[in-house]
Amino acid sequence: MNSTIDPDRAPAPRRVGFLGPVGTFTEQAMLREADLAELEAVPFPLMTDVLFALAEGEIDLGVVPVENAIEGTVNATVDTMAFDVDVVIQRELLEPVSLHLLTVPGTDVAQVRRVVSIPVASAQCRRWLREHLPEVEYVAAKSTAEAAEIVAKAADPTIAAVANERAAQVYGLDVGGADIEDHPENQTRFVVVARSGVPPRTGHDKTSIVVFQRADRPGSLLAILQEFAARSINLSLLLSRPTKTSLGDYCFVLDLDGHLSDPVVADCLRTLRATQANVKFLGSYPAAGSHGPAERAQVDASFQAADVWLEGLRSQLG
Repeated sequence: MNSTIDPDRAPAPRRVGFLGPVGTFTEQAMLREADLAELEAVPFPLMTDVLFALAEGEIDLGVVPVENAIEGTVNATVDTMAFDVDVVIQRELLEPVSLHLLTVPGTDVAQVRRVVSIPVASAQCRRWLREHLPEVEYVAAKSTAEAAEIVAKAADPTIAAVANERAAQVYGLDVGGADIEDHPENQTRFVVVARSGVPPRTGHDKTSIVVFQRADRPGSLLAILQEFAARSINLSLLLSRPTKTSLGDYCFVLDLDGHLSDPVVADCLRTLRATQANVKFLGSYPAAGSHGPAERAQVDASFQAADVWLEGLRSQLG
């Protein structure tokens, strides 16, 4: 058999989409992952564009932000996954938010009169900017990378950008002020999404779902939460979002510890779907971080022991 590969039939390179242009925090987080760094990277102007392109088959994977430690949930991303597209989370990434004042090479910081960035980034550096540039004018950009690109193209020492280290490298800018963020512990959580597929259980996993109430009645949220409490399942995120159908109609986005293949998690999801609400599954995936799932293992062991006990009782049935 001829083993020569027909180049016309060779599979296209896998493509991963991210919020562009080159130099954003999303790209920076993506490039830290060895397997993602090897793929063809495709920038998109909006985070939601990444998700729609993935759903429509233009790319194979997408990397999007879902939560920031200071600013909270990225609603545009979460809402798009909840209401508009069917995608499945494959893993999560945590990226430290280190912000720098980027200037045209050779610039003295005292020359800067305008600072360009996304408003969230500028707001996270207010303390440093008030101290060093109290009279500065703020100009909004679509991303920190676009801000750096604007400064590089302007080549004007009176204009600076608040952006990350990757943007400084890409656009050939100097770091006029390093690590100027007010909260050094700040992080952004990103997720890698695909059109289908659930990664295998690792022992340190998360499951993300959207719960739609079947009826807006007193105690409906409590009834939902009790399903998790009864099984000692920890919730790391509980977000209320309008369903965009009518005023006062809300759904709940939840992240819970554990994997779909965990019996206790599967039982909880089955019960929720059958008795309490409609459920949209967003994924079971490896969680970022190094701490072990000690509580989850303890609960699993308890339920396994209970299963053995129950089977012993059933064996006595006539």
